[in-house]
Order: sequence, then C-alpha cells, then structure tokens
Amino acid sequence: MLDIRYIKENPEEVLARLAKKGKDAKQEIEQILALDAERRTLIAETESIKAEQNKMNKLIPQYKKEGKDVSAIFAEMKELSAKTKSIDERLKEVEVQFTSVMLGLPNLPDNDLLAGGKENNEPLRYFGEPKKFDFEPKNHVDLCTDLGLIDYKRGTKLSGAGFWIYRGMGARLEWALLNYFIDTHISNGYELMLVPHMLGYECGLTAGQFPKFAEDVYWLETAEDERRRFMLPTAETALVSLHRDEILTEADLPRKYISYTPCFRREAGSYRADERGMVRGHQFNKVEMVQYTLPEKSDEAFEELVANAENLVKGLGFHFRTVKLAAEDCSASMARTYDIEINIPSMDGYKEVSSVSNARDYQARRGMMRVRREGGKTEFVHTLNGSGLATSRVLPALVEQNQLADGSVVVPEVLRKYIGVDIIKK
Repeated sequence: MLDIRYIKENPEEVLARLAKKGKDAKQEIEQILALDAERRTLIAETESIKAEQNKMNKLIPQYKKEGKDVSAIFAEMKELSAKTKSIDERLKEVEVQFTSVMLGLPNLPDNDLLAGGKENNEPLRYFGEPKKFDFEPKNHVDLCTDLGLIDYKRGTKLSGAGFWIYRGMGARLEWALLNYFIDTHISNGYELMLVPHMLGYECGLTAGQFPKFAEDVYWLETAEDERRRFMLPTAETALVSLHRDEILTEADLPRKYISYTPCFRREAGSYRADERGMVRGHQFNKVEMVQYTLPEKSDEAFEELVANAENLVKGLGFHFRTVKLAAEDCSASMARTYDIEINIPSMDGYKEVSSVSNARDYQARRGMMRVRREGGKTEFVHTLNGSGLATSRVLPALVEQNQLADGSVVVPEVLRKYIGVDIIKK
C-alpha cells in the first residue's frame, strides 16, 4: 500500500510513476484525496463533540451541588451523542472506501525503470555461451520421456492438463536440484522455513496479490463456519507475512529466509505450443528467498538476492542472462524486478527461472510490519523476494543443454553428490 502522505505531497509524481506501469490512476488519486479530507474532517468533528461532552460531564456534579436543573444538559448531551453516532457511521463508511481504493493501487516503480511492458525490458548481462551441438538435439519432452524421467500422460490422467509426475531418476534429479539450492542458501546465511501450503486471506493481502488477483489462486471449498484458505502460489506469500503486525528492532534486521514449497497457479493452463511439457504448469517446485531489511539497506539486499540467483545458475553451468524489467512488466506489488532467464535450446530463446524483486515498504504497510529504531522512532521495513530457484524450467534446460548424441544426459557436477551418478542413461 502506498503512503498517503506521499500521495498528498506529490500527487502529480505519483500519477506519472503509476502511468509507467500502464495505470491511469487520476480518478483513484482524486477519490483518495477527497476521502482523506472527509475522513480528517469527520475525525475533527468527533473530537470536538467529545471535548464538549467532557465539558458537560464536569458541569453535572457542579450543577447538582448548586441545586441547578441539569435536564437541559442531559438533553444536549443526548443530541451530541446522536450526532456522534451519525458521524462515526459515516467515518466507518469513508474508511472502508478509502482502504479499498488504497489497496487497489499498485506499487510505485523505481524512477530508473523504463515505462511500458516486455518490449522495454533491458538485458543487463549474459553469462556463458549458447549451447551448440554437432548432432540433432532432442527437446526436453522427448528426452524426459525416453529416459523415463517424467510421466506426462499419467500426470494428466491424475490431475488434468498442466500436471506431470517425476519418476525414478527424474524424481532424484528434481530432489537433487532442490537440495543444491537449499544447501547453497543455508551456507549464505538464510534460515530454512517449512511453511503451510494453505494460507489465509491476510497473507495474500499483505503480499499485494489480493484483492485484485484473488481469483488467480486455488481456493479451498470449506464449510461456512471455517476460515477460507487458498493454496499458496509461491512461498513468498507466506514468508512476507511472518512478521505481520509485528515491530522488530534494528538488531533483528536483516531477516533472511528461504522456503521450499510446491507452488500452485491457476493461470498456467493457457500457454503457447512451445511451452509444452513442464515449462508452464499448475504445480511446480520452487525455493524462495525473502528478506526483511532496513529501508537504507534494501538496495544492497536486492543486489545480494540477484547474485544468489545468478550463482545458482552459474553453478549448474548454464548459459543465461539477467534482465531488468520495465515498469509495466513488474508485478503490481513490486517497485523493481530483475529476471534471471535461462536458455532452453528447443525454444530458441530464454525462460525466466528467477524473479528478484524489491517491494520497498509496499507490503510492510499492508501487513503493518515495522522496525523500532534505536532512538525510538518506528517506521516500516522493506521486503524483498527472489526465486532461488524454480525447477520447472531448470530441469528442461538441464536435460537439453547437457544431452549427448546417444540421448543420455550429463549430470552437472554440483548435483552428483546428491544423485550419485555422472550420466543419466536409458
């Protein structure tokens, strides 16, 4: 959620920055300013009436002591009470409207981001060279099927399109990737958290995914008297609510967390023909990084998260690039995002395996996550997240880039201690 004071002091700048995200917020900003003004007026009226009521309360014992009639005072207090009730009801309506509009605004993109969408994304650096073959390479679907790594047909039979089953050496390879990711993050000072896969509405609200994208997740059907829950689309949704409604100290920060979870996405069913197999699905595995930092440390934390994601891909020996996203391609809740995009040869292009983002204080305001400075001042923390990594595109890239002419696949050296073999063969 944005800072109302910043909106009031810089309305034109806010409009211009939101426009870079493709959001024409003129109507919303005008409504917010009007509601905020009315809210302040109503609060001032309420405080004035309460002050008058307190004054009259003090007169009653004095009048009684002097034998004066207090009926007029009681009558006036009754009128004031009715007026207060009316103002309070309107104030609740205004606050609901105000909060609703504020929650609907996306985060402000950082000033250095280009306006527009994917067409303005900026590749910052490349690592390695695209894989070249002296034979006709196979795509990952055929490789995984021929080697018995993935069972696509039975995955569809169990759950429909967008699902698959890791089997045998494929399951071991998937597990090896996850162990490699987790061990690396732990060595970098991150705390491993195993979070619930079913979350309450407040988690989606804090993360900035709700209310606008509430229908993009899988909701559980429960009895009317039970709290409504959804299947987490990413561990970020859980990790950024760990300190919801808490006040941390400077000594508590930074907080660095990772979590492995399956991720559940509804929108995955719509994809291009070249995104078959496991490149885009309704359920996939991912290790997520999240940091809570002091505001002045968030840029440094962002670069750390980017480096962590890059180093994981480097360790696997892959060709990839790091891309700075244009404002409109950043998600609604993020001020800044870099994507780590890996090369999958059969797709003749790059696919994102990690998005590293800085939400600044946007999520912290929604979740009331603050830090108390040594001098006693309280302010909002900054939250950041990054995939470290998602496997559903790493594994296809791995088998395609590391395939041999006979259809076998070389296992990256960093994974061999987990999987126990150097080459996966039929």
